[in-house]
Amino acid sequence: MMRAEQLFKTFNPGTPLENPVLRGLSLNIETGQFVTVIGSNGAGKSTLLNAVSGDITPDRGRLFIGEQDVTLMPAWRRAGMVARVFQDPLAGTCEGLSIEENLALALQRGQSRGFQRAVKNKQRQLFRDKLATLELGLENRLGDHMGLLSGGQRQAVSLLMASLQPSRLLLLDEHTAALDPKTAAFVLALTDRIVAEQQLTVLMVTHSMRQALDHGHRTVMLHQGRVVLDVSGEQRAKMQVTDLLAMFEKTRGEKLDDDGLLLS
Repeated sequence: MMRAEQLFKTFNPGTPLENPVLRGLSLNIETGQFVTVIGSNGAGKSTLLNAVSGDITPDRGRLFIGEQDVTLMPAWRRAGMVARVFQDPLAGTCEGLSIEENLALALQRGQSRGFQRAVKNKQRQLFRDKLATLELGLENRLGDHMGLLSGGQRQAVSLLMASLQPSRLLLLDEHTAALDPKTAAFVLALTDRIVAEQQLTVLMVTHSMRQALDHGHRTVMLHQGRVVLDVSGEQRAKMQVTDLLAMFEKTRGEKLDDDGLLLS
């Protein structure tokens, strides 16, 4: 469903700040697969997501979503194919607009909007029903500005926004990293439920080895812009965090904490 073939990307080429981030990265994700991605800072995780979303263009290589070559396709043309939830709860939504206005924009993702009323009456019941599934009471706050919500509430709404309109691929860019443990657990449980209900294809970046094994079907490790570990199926199901830590340390030569968080 998503296929990356030998992606290369170097930032600031030919300067003292030259930084080769992707170095021949190849990855194939099947439809309906939930893939978690790990790797330390600079491994190429966010650059991979940016390439998939169209926010950057690879220097070399090809990228396919379905059978369509999207390598040179700009982000706005991929909006109907790719949805994304960012690490920062303030990103991906407009704090100056109401909850219902943000949801209305998400509902039109990938479509021509034109000049029309932002929120139609028939949409409000849909928004109330969707928000009620979060069990946060937000269905009664449609007119509240997004800026009034807590980080966890905002990430929950962001997930809802990303799944309102069918997409080929959902990108989760460390979407719980800025949340406290209790709120992160809530957002991850919500993520699992939405993904299962809608049978979404997901690429989730995380710094937590525990999250990488507890969620999804497959775990991929990046190092120096390449895939260096790819586990799934029975092998992954039998793995403990300590097993993944050992494999990571062997590959990277880095130490991690007991919860499987990469140490700086």
